[in-house]
Amino acid sequence: MTKPKNSLWALLWASRPRTLVAAAVPVAVGSALAWKDACFRADTMLVALLGALLIQVGTNLTNDYFDWRRGADNASRLGPPRATQQGWLPPKVVLGAALTCFALALVLGLYLVWVAGWPILWVGLLSLLAGYIYTGGPFPLAYHGLGDVFVFVFFGLVAVGGSYFVQSFHLSADVLWLGSIVGALGVALLAVNNVRDFATDAQANKRTLVVRWGEAFGRWQYVFMLAWGYGVSLKLCFERFPWVWLVFLSLPFAVRSTLGLFSLRGRALNAVLGHTAFLMAGFGFLLAIGVVL
Repeated sequence: MTKPKNSLWALLWASRPRTLVAAAVPVAVGSALAWKDACFRADTMLVALLGALLIQVGTNLTNDYFDWRRGADNASRLGPPRATQQGWLPPKVVLGAALTCFALALVLGLYLVWVAGWPILWVGLLSLLAGYIYTGGPFPLAYHGLGDVFVFVFFGLVAVGGSYFVQSFHLSADVLWLGSIVGALGVALLAVNNVRDFATDAQANKRTLVVRWGEAFGRWQYVFMLAWGYGVSLKLCFERFPWVWLVFLSLPFAVRSTLGLFSLRGRALNAVLGHTAFLMAGFGFLLAIGVVL
């Protein structure tokens, strides 16, 4: 990729806009359930969406900075280029932008606290902290094999549950099941990233689950997470949301990305990463539509 034409474009690239589906999908699913339960609120939904997007961007920028600092992003990087590693932006600018995103998310969160109560404050603070220590701090989660847990919990259970709670002021078993589906899709996306970066992560002592247990583990982890998503969706079809069968329209894309993950290696897996992001978006919004109907 050629160098962005100015610092603003470089910062936009560093925010990794293609990954923002991981923030938008859980809010869409949680809000769909709120609509189904006749407690939908447009104001808190929009604030929750903006907050989730800011946390996602802040996390991406933090990763850009700390992965460069810890040596995980170097000349051997197989993924899309990052701003700090390429020298497009000073490291302090990237970190400052990350902290600014987290601060703005906190300000937005105060409105949600005012509407939905103090539990949301603790959820928000934990989400911000987790976003920072994913690759930052003295015990970075991604470097100790906990990145998958972070994604499943915060971009699945917490994001869906929080989006529903700020509209309904309560939780339900449906929220947990739906949150587990979204979390599993997020982990599948991470699995592709970790399989692609297996060699460079190992060199940087980034002990992802794939580094610990091998590339085959990452590929079968991907299969299991997709199977969980479709399996739980089938369960919900029979129990409460018959139109959730719509998610199975995305199955051909799941098959395509799975075959790609098992057949491709190295930089070629960037295509599988893109396909999986598309799959997550399609699956997630079909899930939301199925819940509403």
